[in-house]
Amino acid sequence: MGLFERYLSVWVGLAIIVGVLAGYVVPSAFEMVASWQYAHVNLAIAVLIWLMIYPMMVQIDFSSIRHVGQNPKGLLLTLVINWLVKPFTMAFLGWLFFKGVFADWVDPQTASEYIAGMILLGVAPCTAMVFVWSQLTHGDANYTLVQVSLNDIIMIFAFAPIAGLLLGVTDITVPWKTLLISVVLYVLVPLLVGAATRHQLDRADDHSRLNTFLAAMKPWSIIGLLATVTLLFGFQSETIMSKPQAIVMIAIPLLIQTYGIFAIGYWLAQQLKLPHTMAAPACLIGTSNFFELAVAVAISLFGLHSGAALATVVGVLVEVPVMLSLVWFANRTRHWFV
Repeated sequence: MGLFERYLSVWVGLAIIVGVLAGYVVPSAFEMVASWQYAHVNLAIAVLIWLMIYPMMVQIDFSSIRHVGQNPKGLLLTLVINWLVKPFTMAFLGWLFFKGVFADWVDPQTASEYIAGMILLGVAPCTAMVFVWSQLTHGDANYTLVQVSLNDIIMIFAFAPIAGLLLGVTDITVPWKTLLISVVLYVLVPLLVGAATRHQLDRADDHSRLNTFLAAMKPWSIIGLLATVTLLFGFQSETIMSKPQAIVMIAIPLLIQTYGIFAIGYWLAQQLKLPHTMAAPACLIGTSNFFELAVAVAISLFGLHSGAALATVVGVLVEVPVMLSLVWFANRTRHWFV
């Protein structure tokens, strides 16, 4: 685990502070960047998010899908948690807290946007950081690769319908055209380009050229993430300075969701008698989120200054320390499994 991954929460926290202060001091600069839009897509944010997503997609080896029939119980667990449980529990918790518990502190429009951001997080299963969590729990690297590859393929077809369904159920207007464009722009195209890049670089199947390329791209991916967070919190600076409690209110249901989903997955893994090398990565995949995709889609659907965009970025801040605590727990409970 590199310096960046180990202290991701620190870097994100610093980026948040810089963004909020810069947005307060020079709001005109952020207003100018916010105006760079085409077809509901902010061009600056789109470029930065592509810097994050593209290297992740290059890491995925879709030839591993041929092993999908091996040890199907672990795959089944991941798929059930990712697509039949997590999106719906996230939507329920969003509705419970922002239409119930926090209803007196948040206006209805903002509450709906917070719920939308949470839903987008819940429908986007993690891609890149899963390999870090798997390594930290001494998981089966090849099996983790199969799980991630299969999830990415399913995401192409399932993300938009499930997101649209849950947004509609929670009385949020669904701009289907924008949602579908977002999936194509931030999932399908980088997935295809990433696969083509990997095929071109790894023809010798020795991973040398591929690893060199990924090492060169990693700093740009880091820059993309931190710059995106800085911009988003700069856009949200006025809201945050006047209502800092918004961050806390969003974080509470996200924390409950993350720990709750892991508990469900870990218990099911025990019942299925999975080995720990498969159980831990499977549960961590089902727990973490593809926050880069959620941020991009939230911006496209609801705008840079929206509560939905803020909720997805708070998800970045919450996820990393929570996931590290779950890694610690998984390692301490290895003896629970065969």
